[in-house]
Amino acid sequence: METTLTKIALLVDGDNAQPKLLRLSLEEASKYGKVTIRRIYGDWTTPKMNGWKDLLNQLAFSPIQKFSYTTGKNSTDSALIIDAMDILHDGFVDGFCIVSSDSDYTGLAKRIREEGIFVMGIGEKKTPSAFVKSCEIFTYCENIDKTIIEIKKNKTVKQEKKTNNKNDKPTANLEIINKAFEMSRGESELVYISTIGTNIRKLDPSFDSRTYGYKTLTAFFEGLEGFEVVNKMINGSNYLLLKRK
Repeated sequence: METTLTKIALLVDGDNAQPKLLRLSLEEASKYGKVTIRRIYGDWTTPKMNGWKDLLNQLAFSPIQKFSYTTGKNSTDSALIIDAMDILHDGFVDGFCIVSSDSDYTGLAKRIREEGIFVMGIGEKKTPSAFVKSCEIFTYCENIDKTIIEIKKNKTVKQEKKTNNKNDKPTANLEIINKAFEMSRGESELVYISTIGTNIRKLDPSFDSRTYGYKTLTAFFEGLEGFEVVNKMINGSNYLLLKRK
């Protein structure tokens, strides 16, 4: 995981996201810093926003009203983008989390990154690749909206059971993992797991060990063929490192 940031702005597209994921999205964004700005955008005069109302006070979110003046047009995205740019230029936060599966936020994510500011997204797996790749980290809702079952340590990511079950876990992209390992190791045969995790995310912002059934990155590598997790004492502290077998 990247170094914890100080302040995060969590901006939610209420027309595009689901209320049941709000608490989970807040928890996910909080891994990277303190979520100081919390806003949900939508037309609060419409019945479809009712599901968000009970959560506003529970989770300390501010509702941002945006009237839909034209039928079939989503004005929420423009309001969120304008607010995000104001927050960015005022220097109130060190990072952003945008909760939406809408590709309209691709340009916003790119603009934030151009300023050297951290930006993450949370959305469904149907989210267009352009938006996913524009974020430094993109977390799929499907990975946080379910109970994760830990796969046994000795089972490799590559060795999936050949069944007709559509819920089988996908196979990890070993090309990206190997590239990230080379980026991380320098002159050493050992690399810090946290470092390789950061570099994997640079190559693939949507990478998440939970996609493959593992709660943590360490557990993922413990089950990945060709790699070995090593515990090593460095300056009196225990560190988890990775090496090729």
